[in-house]
Amino acid sequence: MEKIIVDENNRSVLIEKAVRTNADMIYRIAYQQTGSFDDAEDILQEVSVALVTKNAPLEDEEYLRRWLIRVTVNKCRDLYRHKKRTHTESLEENINIPAKEKDAILDELFLLPEKYRTVLYLYYYEEFTLKEIAQTLNKSINTVSSELQRARKKLRKILTEE
Repeated sequence: MEKIIVDENNRSVLIEKAVRTNADMIYRIAYQQTGSFDDAEDILQEVSVALVTKNAPLEDEEYLRRWLIRVTVNKCRDLYRHKKRTHTESLEENINIPAKEKDAILDELFLLPEKYRTVLYLYYYEEFTLKEIAQTLNKSINTVSSELQRARKKLRKILTEE
Protein backbone atom coordinates (compact mmCIF):
# COMPACT_ATOMS: atom_id res chain seq x y z
CA MET A 1 0.00 0.00 0.00
CA GLU A 2 1.36 3.40 -0.96
CA LYS A 3 1.61 6.00 1.78
CA ILE A 4 -0.04 9.36 1.22
CA ILE A 5 2.08 12.42 1.94
CA VAL A 6 0.10 14.71 4.23
CA ASP A 7 0.83 18.41 4.36
CA GLU A 8 -1.27 21.22 5.82
CA ASN A 9 -2.88 21.99 2.45
CA ASN A 10 -4.44 18.59 1.97
CA ARG A 11 -4.85 17.66 5.66
CA SER A 12 -8.26 19.33 5.90
CA VAL A 13 -9.38 17.58 2.70
CA LEU A 14 -8.26 14.21 4.07
CA ILE A 15 -10.01 14.88 7.40
CA GLU A 16 -13.25 15.81 5.63
CA LYS A 17 -13.00 12.67 3.49
CA ALA A 18 -12.32 10.52 6.56
CA VAL A 19 -15.36 11.91 8.37
CA ARG A 20 -17.63 11.44 5.36
CA THR A 21 -16.37 7.92 4.73
CA ASN A 22 -16.54 6.72 8.34
CA ALA A 23 -19.36 8.77 9.92
CA ASP A 24 -21.99 6.04 9.51
CA MET A 25 -19.72 3.41 11.03
CA ILE A 26 -18.79 5.68 13.97
CA TYR A 27 -22.45 6.52 14.57
CA ARG A 28 -23.53 2.86 14.44
CA ILE A 29 -20.83 1.81 16.89
CA ALA A 30 -21.64 4.70 19.21
CA TYR A 31 -25.34 3.86 19.11
CA GLN A 32 -24.63 0.18 19.70
CA GLN A 33 -22.48 1.09 22.70
CA THR A 34 -24.72 3.77 24.24
CA GLY A 35 -28.23 2.80 23.14
CA SER A 36 -29.03 6.45 22.58
CA PHE A 37 -29.33 8.33 19.30
CA ASP A 38 -28.41 11.61 21.00
CA ASP A 39 -25.35 10.15 22.69
CA ALA A 40 -24.30 8.55 19.41
CA GLU A 41 -24.46 11.95 17.70
CA ASP A 42 -22.39 13.50 20.51
CA ILE A 43 -19.81 10.72 20.23
CA LEU A 44 -19.63 11.23 16.44
CA GLN A 45 -18.89 14.92 17.02
CA GLU A 46 -16.27 14.14 19.67
CA VAL A 47 -14.54 11.62 17.42
CA SER A 48 -14.56 14.17 14.58
CA VAL A 49 -12.97 16.74 16.87
CA ALA A 50 -10.35 14.17 17.92
CA LEU A 51 -9.62 13.53 14.26
CA VAL A 52 -8.87 17.23 13.79
CA THR A 53 -7.02 17.92 17.05
CA LYS A 54 -5.06 14.70 17.55
CA ASN A 55 -2.35 13.32 15.34
CA ALA A 56 -4.68 10.99 13.47
CA PRO A 57 -3.13 8.53 11.01
CA LEU A 58 -4.48 10.03 7.78
CA GLU A 59 -1.93 8.31 5.54
CA ASP A 60 -3.29 4.77 5.86
CA GLU A 61 -7.06 4.33 5.43
CA GLU A 62 -7.26 0.91 7.12
CA TYR A 63 -5.24 2.05 10.11
CA LEU A 64 -7.33 5.23 10.27
CA ARG A 65 -10.51 3.13 10.35
CA ARG A 66 -9.20 1.08 13.28
CA TRP A 67 -8.03 4.29 15.01
CA LEU A 68 -11.51 5.81 14.63
CA ILE A 69 -13.15 2.69 16.08
CA ARG A 70 -10.75 2.70 19.02
CA VAL A 71 -11.45 6.40 19.70
CA THR A 72 -15.21 5.79 19.37
CA VAL A 73 -15.17 2.90 21.84
CA ASN A 74 -13.07 4.95 24.27
CA LYS A 75 -15.41 7.96 24.01
CA CYS A 76 -18.36 5.65 24.71
CA ARG A 77 -16.59 4.28 27.78
CA ASP A 78 -15.86 7.83 28.96
CA LEU A 79 -19.52 8.74 28.51
CA TYR A 80 -20.60 5.64 30.44
CA ARG A 81 -18.23 6.48 33.30
CA HIS A 82 -19.50 10.06 33.37
CA LYS A 83 -23.15 8.96 33.40
CA LYS A 84 -22.42 6.42 36.12
CA ARG A 85 -20.91 9.15 38.29
CA THR A 86 -23.71 11.64 37.70
CA HIS A 87 -26.55 9.08 38.09
CA THR A 88 -28.64 10.52 35.29
CA GLU A 89 -31.52 8.65 33.73
CA SER A 90 -32.17 8.55 30.02
CA LEU A 91 -35.50 9.79 28.71
CA GLU A 92 -35.53 6.79 26.36
CA GLU A 93 -35.74 4.48 29.38
CA ASN A 94 -39.05 6.07 30.38
CA ILE A 95 -40.62 6.11 26.92
CA ASN A 96 -41.44 2.97 24.96
CA ILE A 97 -39.90 3.46 21.53
CA PRO A 98 -40.82 0.62 19.16
CA ALA A 99 -37.77 -1.09 17.68
CA LYS A 100 -37.54 -2.05 14.04
CA GLU A 101 -37.53 -5.77 13.32
CA LYS A 102 -34.01 -5.73 11.93
CA ASP A 103 -32.76 -4.14 15.15
CA ALA A 104 -34.37 -6.77 17.41
CA ILE A 105 -31.15 -8.66 18.05
CA LEU A 106 -29.20 -5.42 18.30
CA ASP A 107 -31.47 -4.48 21.21
CA GLU A 108 -30.63 -7.76 22.92
CA LEU A 109 -26.93 -6.88 22.72
CA PHE A 110 -27.53 -4.20 25.35
CA LEU A 111 -28.20 -6.96 27.86
CA LEU A 112 -24.63 -8.21 27.45
CA PRO A 113 -21.56 -6.78 29.19
CA GLU A 114 -19.79 -4.10 27.15
CA LYS A 115 -16.78 -6.23 26.19
CA TYR A 116 -19.06 -8.88 24.67
CA ARG A 117 -21.26 -6.30 22.93
CA THR A 118 -18.26 -4.69 21.30
CA VAL A 119 -16.79 -7.94 19.99
CA LEU A 120 -20.14 -9.21 18.67
CA TYR A 121 -20.95 -5.90 17.04
CA LEU A 122 -17.60 -5.52 15.31
CA TYR A 123 -17.67 -9.13 14.13
CA TYR A 124 -21.24 -9.34 12.83
CA TYR A 125 -22.30 -5.79 12.04
CA GLU A 126 -19.01 -4.23 10.92
CA GLU A 127 -17.73 -7.58 9.52
CA PHE A 128 -14.29 -7.33 11.09
CA THR A 129 -12.08 -10.38 11.23
CA LEU A 130 -10.80 -11.63 14.59
CA LYS A 131 -7.39 -10.21 13.74
CA GLU A 132 -8.85 -6.77 12.96
CA ILE A 133 -10.87 -6.76 16.18
CA ALA A 134 -7.79 -7.78 18.17
CA GLN A 135 -5.75 -4.97 16.63
CA THR A 136 -8.52 -2.43 17.14
CA LEU A 137 -9.16 -3.32 20.77
CA ASN A 138 -5.48 -3.95 21.60
CA LYS A 139 -6.20 -7.54 22.63
CA SER A 140 -4.80 -10.88 21.54
CA ILE A 141 -6.66 -12.88 18.89
CA ASN A 142 -7.20 -15.67 21.44
CA THR A 143 -8.83 -13.24 23.87
CA VAL A 144 -11.11 -11.88 21.15
CA SER A 145 -12.00 -15.41 20.06
CA SER A 146 -12.85 -16.42 23.63
CA GLU A 147 -14.92 -13.28 24.18
CA LEU A 148 -16.78 -13.90 20.92
CA GLN A 149 -17.59 -17.48 21.94
CA ARG A 150 -18.76 -16.39 25.38
CA ALA A 151 -20.79 -13.56 23.87
CA ARG A 152 -22.54 -15.95 21.49
CA LYS A 153 -23.43 -18.28 24.38
CA LYS A 154 -24.76 -15.43 26.51
CA LEU A 155 -26.76 -13.98 23.61
CA ARG A 156 -28.16 -17.41 22.75
CA LYS A 157 -29.22 -17.83 26.37
CA ILE A 158 -30.93 -14.41 26.37
CA LEU A 159 -32.75 -15.15 23.11
CA THR A 160 -33.95 -18.61 24.20
CA GLU A 161 -35.23 -17.30 27.53
CA GLU A 162 -37.55 -14.86 25.80
